[in-house]
Amino acid sequence: MTDDLHTLGRWTRDRARTTPERVAVDDRGVTLRYRDLDDRAGDLAAAFRAAGFGVGDRVATITGNSSDQVVLFFACAQAGLVLVPLSWRLAPRELAAQLQRADPALLLVEDEFQTLATDAQSRLPEPLPSTLLGVRGVETVVPSPRRGWDEPLVARSVQDDDPLLIVFTSGTLGPAKGVVLTHSNCFWTNLSLSRITEITSKDVVLSVMPQYHVGGWNIQPLLAWWMGATVVLERTFDPGRVLHLIADRRITTMMGVPANYLFLAQHPDFAATDLSSLNHAVVGGAPMPAPLLRTWHARGVALTQGYGLTEASPNVLCLPDDEARSMVGYAGKPYPHVEVAVADPVTGDLLGGAATGELLVRGPGVFSGYFRAPEETARTLRGGWLHTGDLVRRDEHGYFAVIDRLTDIFISGGESVAPAEVETVLIEHAAVAEVAVIGVPHERWGEVGVAFIVLAPGFSPDEVDVLAYARTQLAAFKVPAFVRFVPEIPRSLGNKVLRRQLLEHWHHGLDFEKIGNEH
Repeated sequence: MTDDLHTLGRWTRDRARTTPERVAVDDRGVTLRYRDLDDRAGDLAAAFRAAGFGVGDRVATITGNSSDQVVLFFACAQAGLVLVPLSWRLAPRELAAQLQRADPALLLVEDEFQTLATDAQSRLPEPLPSTLLGVRGVETVVPSPRRGWDEPLVARSVQDDDPLLIVFTSGTLGPAKGVVLTHSNCFWTNLSLSRITEITSKDVVLSVMPQYHVGGWNIQPLLAWWMGATVVLERTFDPGRVLHLIADRRITTMMGVPANYLFLAQHPDFAATDLSSLNHAVVGGAPMPAPLLRTWHARGVALTQGYGLTEASPNVLCLPDDEARSMVGYAGKPYPHVEVAVADPVTGDLLGGAATGELLVRGPGVFSGYFRAPEETARTLRGGWLHTGDLVRRDEHGYFAVIDRLTDIFISGGESVAPAEVETVLIEHAAVAEVAVIGVPHERWGEVGVAFIVLAPGFSPDEVDVLAYARTQLAAFKVPAFVRFVPEIPRSLGNKVLRRQLLEHWHHGLDFEKIGNEH
């Protein structure tokens, strides 16, 4: 019985044969070699089978980034199970909703999140089978065979199209949906990534993206384990500690969102930290502002930027460093093995040449659907394409710039305004560290823009100065009518701006600090 060619359980078995003594995971100084990773994953997979878990059964977790969860991932890959990593940053009500939708056969909870899990479980119609992840390793938590199990499990090989991960989207516009990613999806997106951002067995990869996020697996970590590299896991992003790790562990590559690189660059240790080992970094979530790009280039770090979404596993567009220097604000061209198109948002017709419209994606990395949500799946997967809901501009050379979410665009005096375009201008102002723009109702113009701004260190609020700058860079109808200076921008777990919270803040005059970020 042989697993299909593109199943990920093969990866640790291959590495256990070829580079058994190389360190696969460095988890806060505790290391795991490839030999040990494969042994532990294989033993855990066998234990799951013996306990009656079958192909397609879901194992949910509430845990921080850890080597135990890496072992669990590859055990699920070998046994044909589906890992459902849930966020410990959610409120109990939100977590309960995701647990109910995922309906896992087992819930594994790290000790420090026991109270959160218990509260979430109390909101379910009936509690789920669950156990705590203690200090003895994930292998000790597999339960006894299920009640009523009275016949042997019919085993079969793991197939390319078997589900491997269910990752919940950040839900910027509504309840989070469970994105089902197959072995094949993960294989192809990592193959695409490898063609642009090469990782070898000599690399040391820093992983700060949370493992409940698709980027915690499919942007560098899984590719690193496929290639036999070392992954240094961090549970949270702390700029000072990350700078220390880059120098101490001789990190060669990492991935982050622009805010991560901004906080690193603003840290007092940035200038003195030895970054000589960090030859390359990946930026996702949003384009890198030009001043920040120049700051990192001045330290000798090449930056590959890109665009993706969970439903595409996530890699779609990329902009290598040599192109990023001259194409600020662009997301690039499609990754290998990814096909994209631009569609008219109203008619759905595909547009040729230079065009502006909705970005469509297809290819082997596109997800199989939302878990137990056929209507939502049908709305997103139509006509053989993944409809992203993102408005893009394709230039005459085939480069793409992401303008905004179609649902975020507002109409002011009959003219369409894309918040992201306004944000790109405002972030260039020296006083602006972060910015988010929304449209709000207006008696005369229908809607007008409001800019929520986090000030850069050392600056005082000056709405007049910010708006004066905007008027030199934007058409009058695009200039925000109002500016609000705030301590932080509320963001989803996927680092997307939660515009609904900003709108609520505007309408109801809520205390911004009580709204907070979902992180």
